[in-house]
Amino acid sequence: MSNRSRDPPPEDVLAGGFCILRAKRREPNVSVPEIQAEDLKSRLDHGDNLFLLDVRDPYEYEKSNIGGHLIPLPQLSRRLHELNSDQEIVAVCKMGPRGVKAVELLQKYGFKKVSNLRGGIHAWSDRVDHSIRKY
Repeated sequence: MSNRSRDPPPEDVLAGGFCILRAKRREPNVSVPEIQAEDLKSRLDHGDNLFLLDVRDPYEYEKSNIGGHLIPLPQLSRRLHELNSDQEIVAVCKMGPRGVKAVELLQKYGFKKVSNLRGGIHAWSDRVDHSIRKY
């Protein structure tokens, strides 16, 4: 029986010894709850008590933000004490991936009411408020 993996090798060798690296396909994370920009806007307009957690870097927040509390993702595990686990938290980043990581981290620490702004601040700019700068 062969020990070969079903996945193709990560690179192809071309003539002359040059390699082309192939990116591994990542499946979308289905375990992370997400909220669409339009739905978040509607809930905020209706006065829902949501905590917007912006997990971008400070320079990104200065360029463009929709409010919320800034805790950069690398600092999140050290600053959990700033969050109320009983309050619904929506993680916000530029385009979504850091928000997903933030939600996964919060879930790991027992936070139940957490979701990611799908598409991040770019989705907010595209669908809710065009004055929010995309960068």
